[in-house]
Amino acid sequence: MSEKTENLVEIRHLKEYFNINVGFFKTKPLKAVDDVSFTIKRGETLGLVGESGCGKTTVGRTILNLYKPTAGEIIYDGKPVKTKEDIKEFRKKATMVFQDPYSSLNPRMTVQDIIAEPLDIHKMYKTPEQRRERVLELMSYVGLNSEHASRYAHEFSGGQRQRIGIARSLAINPEFIVCDEPVSALDVSIQAQVINMFDELQEKLGLTYLFIAHDLLVVRHISDRIGVMYLGKLVELADAKEIYDHPQHPYSISLLSAVPVPDPKEARANKRIVLSGDIPSPLNAPSGCPFRTRCPRACDKCAETVPELREISPGHFAACHLL
Repeated sequence: MSEKTENLVEIRHLKEYFNINVGFFKTKPLKAVDDVSFTIKRGETLGLVGESGCGKTTVGRTILNLYKPTAGEIIYDGKPVKTKEDIKEFRKKATMVFQDPYSSLNPRMTVQDIIAEPLDIHKMYKTPEQRRERVLELMSYVGLNSEHASRYAHEFSGGQRQRIGIARSLAINPEFIVCDEPVSALDVSIQAQVINMFDELQEKLGLTYLFIAHDLLVVRHISDRIGVMYLGKLVELADAKEIYDHPQHPYSISLLSAVPVPDPKEARANKRIVLSGDIPSPLNAPSGCPFRTRCPRACDKCAETVPELREISPGHFAACHLL
């Protein structure tokens, strides 16, 4: 048994480009993820935030090889994930919770069969009794009753369906879970229950999460560190508290100014920073810094070179020429 590495997941210069038809036999790369690097420590939750279309979900799916990476390295537990064999082994340790509990569950399968699907694929039981026992154990983890096992997904509410999806993702005893906006389709009251459940499961089973979301309050509650994405690039990465108290990148500052504050006095004192212009298309991204077309502080240098993600204080990284 090799010694366990501190970083469970390491992403180096990950790129994911999709070729888009732009005319007669002409294609152009859409840079959904453009040179993203980060690490996730064992037992840690890394939150990934940014507005819709910034490439958060693509990062998660590319890590799990649901999309084949255009370039870059995915290193899991010290070993690169490259060949088909590597991916097969990796998928026994890493799973995903999808965003929409309505479309990610098969309506023709009972709850028992949905949860047991990974067990069937990886042949992880010897007898039907073992399979059923494991399914009931997983259901108890996520707060579902054993009598729910023979029902179908459409008989459940959104929150319960997401619990079924989470139970399915836990079936193979994973170490790493990509949570792709797992609460964005749920009511606020249910969101809190599901988030607390993620916390409890992490403690109980020693899980490591990549938690993708656009709700900054949710991410703050669950994450140890937070990465901010804009137009396929990682623009800031720091501890959750540090990024909330001292955001450095102009985009992060504007994003956090939009977070609602429960105290009315404080809310009135907060200055909301509204960005001008629309988010550019990743097909025609601006030269240099991707944020420069909307940045109130942009200078000539921003148009010429892409800023590197640099460490500006211990553990706090940002990609901006002006810092």
